[in-house]
Amino acid sequence: MKRKPLKRTQALQPLSREHHQGLLLCWKIRKGLGTGVDPCRIKAYVDWFYENYLFTHFHQEEQFVFPLLGNEHELVRKALTEHRRLNRLFSQKEDLTRNLSRIEEELEQHIRFEERVLFEEIQRTVSTEQLQSLELSHQETGFQENNSDPFWL
Repeated sequence: MKRKPLKRTQALQPLSREHHQGLLLCWKIRKGLGTGVDPCRIKAYVDWFYENYLFTHFHQEEQFVFPLLGNEHELVRKALTEHRRLNRLFSQKEDLTRNLSRIEEELEQHIRFEERVLFEEIQRTVSTEQLQSLELSHQETGFQENNSDPFWL
């Protein structure tokens, strides 16, 4: 069964585009692990992605998006817990293959949750004025690929 594309309000579209880059990271990890690429090479790229994009993305969601529902909202609490868990996974240096697999699985699940559940709740319940405020406050991170070691090709 094919999923119907989700319609995103303009205020959330930049975050959804950033989520797309996160899903591509998951695909790259899967591809690298599946073709036997040295986990150190994959981890170097994953660290670059986290430091240059994902850390900032998490911070922007926590600063501008989650407060729209309130930090006590059950969906926001779940997203914050997942951010903390992912931050810990990205900082781990041991058992790289296992850790990279966990990053790939948990990051994909987290992005799917935010897109399919959290963002849908925001669009359903938040006022137009709040969404306009979000649109003014969030600056999309222009993604520039790191092709120094394209292990996924």
